[in-house]
Formats: sequence, structure tokens, C-alpha cells
Amino acid sequence: MARVRIGWIGCGTHATEMLLPQLVRNEATLVAVCDLNKDNALRASTQYNVLPADTYDDWRKMLEREDLDAIGISAGPVAHYEIGKAVMQKGLALFMEKPPALTAVQADELAALAKTTGKPAFLGLMKRYSTANRVAINTMRTEDFGTPASFSGQFMTAPTYFSTDADYTGFFLHHCIHYMDLVQLLMGPVAELTIHKHELSPGRLIVHSLMRFENGALGTLILGNHHSRGVPTETWQVQADHRKIEVRNIHEVRYSRNPPLKATLPEAAMVEGEDTLIWEPNLMVAAAEDHKGYLAMLNDFVGQVQGTTTQGPTLADGARAMHLLEKYISA
Repeated sequence: MARVRIGWIGCGTHATEMLLPQLVRNEATLVAVCDLNKDNALRASTQYNVLPADTYDDWRKMLEREDLDAIGISAGPVAHYEIGKAVMQKGLALFMEKPPALTAVQADELAALAKTTGKPAFLGLMKRYSTANRVAINTMRTEDFGTPASFSGQFMTAPTYFSTDADYTGFFLHHCIHYMDLVQLLMGPVAELTIHKHELSPGRLIVHSLMRFENGALGTLILGNHHSRGVPTETWQVQADHRKIEVRNIHEVRYSRNPPLKATLPEAAMVEGEDTLIWEPNLMVAAAEDHKGYLAMLNDFVGQVQGTTTQGPTLADGARAMHLLEKYISA
């Protein structure tokens, strides 16, 4: 299977420390890099063995190349929308970091264009790919789990990421969009939504919301940017009939079934098929495992470009998330 030749646009910290290290572990060759800041592009080219002649500060020049199979973009929502359109119009496969655009209308436009190209157009919603989330999602999809009845989740971040973001747009677009996707992946579309916001102080926001999903299930979602980065910031659970699955800090899964009360049972023991299952990774294993999900996500994208059918997040998924997100932004 031929290696995928990729040009990358946007060489900031997130790209060079989180995305590109996992991309190059796949059947992919980074053949060109681009950043408006040429110093950033040159640093990335040195780090990833891209020749200076293949280093750009103008993405339009890079798109003139004829040796590219795909483009990756991690440059912010304005650039994602503009460059994403140009990449798809050129007929190249596209990996785009979230968010896809500034508005849901623009995201709809990208999703519609993606349907016409016949090429993969993949959005970087990596919460789907974190190991614990995948374990939990696959467990929920088994017949034994039954129909989800309720969701509750708390997804926090720190104010340092958005300290200059007076209207919290960056917090919503760059942080909260993950959960607009994840909640709907778990529970389906949202039919009713009530949102309450509380600003603790300038730059520190907490958002509580109540949801009713189209299937009748209920949900509670808490979002905030006033948390310490030094403690776990994510947890969610879904309950069905006598079943509950929980994910804590993207690395622990608890699956509760329907065990009997044990206090008065002399024969009480851990019973296969009844008692709570707990999964967590062995972080001491001598392997470069990525439990956040970037490697699995980019492996899915490269596989799509090579012709493998996968269930990776599409620009249509991104548009659906953006429509829900805009309700939070405008509340």
C-alpha cells in the first residue's frame, strides 16, 4: 500500500507536539509544511525532516504542488474554512482540526462540498478516539447494554488557554465543540436544550445545561474554564436499565451491571456477568501508546486516504456539532 504524501498547514505548538508526531507514525510521509510565520514552518521542517525548499509561508503556493495526496490543517477556524474549501476544490483528501469554521452556516457549506469530492474530508474530533471513550462507546453498542436513558458529563479546562478571550468564543469553539460531538455520538441529536451561564469573574465561566434527546433520554452537561490543569477535568456517564457506564479522566472505564446486594449473602463473591467491570491502561507498559486518541484518529485518516473504509468524524459531524455549539454561544 502506497504511503500517503501529506502537506501540512499550520505549524504551531498543537500541530508540532500533538498531531504531527502521531501522523508520521502512520503510512504517511510529510512532504511539505506551511505556516504564515516562516520561523514556525522552518522549525517544523527541521523537526520532521522536510527540505527547506518544501517549506512555505503561503499555503496557496503549497497547493500548487502536484505530489500531494492530502492536506492537513491546524490553523484556526477562519483558515480552516478558507483553506478547507480550496483543498477540497483541488481534489485532495483533507484532515482538518476542529473547529471547521467560525459559524454553523460555514460548517454546513464545507460539509456540502465534501459530499461532492469523492475524497476523505476528516475532522479532528479526537475525543471519539481516546481509548477509554472507545471502550465505553463500544460497550454501549452491545445488546446487553440496552437503550441509553440518561447522560451526565462534566468537561472543564483552565482559564490560561483563553485568558485574552473576553467573549469566550475561543473557549466554546476550541474546547466545547468536542463535547457537542461526543454527547450526540453517545445519545443522538438534541431535541430540547436549556442553558444557564455564570461568570465567576472576567475570563472564568461556568455553563450548566439540561438536554432532552430526540429518543426521549435526558442529559446534564457542565462546561467551564475555571478549573486547574493539575487535576482531572473530564468525566461522563450514561445510564440504561440496570446498566451504567462511566469514563473518568479519559483513562478509566467502569461498567456497572445488575449485581445482587452482597451484605447478607454468605456466598457473596465477584460474579462474572454481574459485578462492575473496571478497565484502565497499564501506563508502565513499554510501548508508545497514545490514550488521548491522536494516533488512532490519524491512523483512521491515513487509512481512509489509502482506501480503507472507516467511521472517522466527517465535516457533516462537525456541522452538527457547530449547530449545537451556537446555542451555547448565544445563550
